[in-house]
Amino acid sequence: MNHTIINIGRQFGSGGRRVAAALSARLGIPVYDNELIVEAAQKSGFSKEIFEKRDEHKSLFTLLNFVGTLNDYGGGESYLNDNRLFKIQSDVILDLAKQGPAIFVGRASDYVLREMDCLDVFITAPLEVRKKDVAEREGISLEEAETLIARRDRDRESYYNYLTFGQWGVASNYDLCVDSSILGIEGTADFIIDFGRRCGLVR
Repeated sequence: MNHTIINIGRQFGSGGRRVAAALSARLGIPVYDNELIVEAAQKSGFSKEIFEKRDEHKSLFTLLNFVGTLNDYGGGESYLNDNRLFKIQSDVILDLAKQGPAIFVGRASDYVLREMDCLDVFITAPLEVRKKDVAEREGISLEEAETLIARRDRDRESYYNYLTFGQWGVASNYDLCVDSSILGIEGTADFIIDFGRRCGLVR
């Protein structure tokens, strides 16, 4: 593989998705975030709603309805657990990474692509900054935003740690950890590109 792959981990409200979009615009590389849900659903035969419900959450859940055949994913069973869901999404991520340059947001893509040359980035920001961003975006109070942030970060941490046996958000797991509030979304994207080019991972 001789193309750019960037994996973005992020705290909720830190602007990770917007940083990924800015990177995409500058580098001309597609971003895969919610698109992975659609890809995984199509690949496995399950409905997209199943993946949306469990996206970056850890839990066993019952399938009331599913569509199509399950092929390699255990068609005779009436439930989809975390490991099977993760396997389906991981296959999609691996296939896309082999096809060409890509930016992946969340879904433990840094772990899934650990055997490839990738730039692994974690986006963070101070809680007060994230509370304000989430409150404005969701139309809720700062107190409600703080509760939502805590829940979403806890979900992401549990999902990542359970399925990768690693530690979500720990600096040693990534090539670069950056506070997006310092340089802003656009400046953070520029910084990531410069860092990636200096270490030979952004081409």
